[in-house]
Amino acid sequence: MLSKKKTIECIEAMGELFPDAECELISANPFELLISVMLSAQTTDISVNKITPLLFATYPTPEAFMNAPIEDIMDKIKTIGLYRNKSKYIKGCCKKLVEEFNSEVPRTRKELESLPGIGRKSANVVLSVAFGVPAIAVDTHVERVSKRLGICSMDASVREVEEVLMKKLPIEIWSIAHHRLIFFGRYQCTARNHDHRICLELVGLN
Repeated sequence: MLSKKKTIECIEAMGELFPDAECELISANPFELLISVMLSAQTTDISVNKITPLLFATYPTPEAFMNAPIEDIMDKIKTIGLYRNKSKYIKGCCKKLVEEFNSEVPRTRKELESLPGIGRKSANVVLSVAFGVPAIAVDTHVERVSKRLGICSMDASVREVEEVLMKKLPIEIWSIAHHRLIFFGRYQCTARNHDHRICLELVGLN
């Protein structure tokens, strides 16, 4: 396994490769980000960004989503995967926001995870991107890259990957490290077959 020093060096190298690494979901406020994150499960950010302008123009508030017929929501997000379940989660989430959180997106992980359709990974994204709270959201890219580079063991669970990254990286770079790992996995060290030696060289592990 990579040492703390080597792990930090890898993240710094990724930063040189992808200096503009950031959340690629387009949102204007924490509520839009919350919904976009829910929509992005097993779907590309590009696909989500295509549907959200009309979606948020039609339903700009939790109340609007809560009162909308679920069939109408489905119709507006039907181009992305799992749209039926996502429509149900969105309505349930918005209902809880209205009834329990005064229509505001909560700012703690525990409260975010109490919302329908929001797990730890999604909560971490919202905390980090919307509220600037240091967090590492482990998606498929972060998990794959962390394991392939030897930052954590190949048999680590998603939660274990997050915990290892939190231990090996200073808290002040957790959020940017999360984005750099995603970009490295999305645009360089992909899940498709490729010459992994190049990936290792790019982060100084050759």
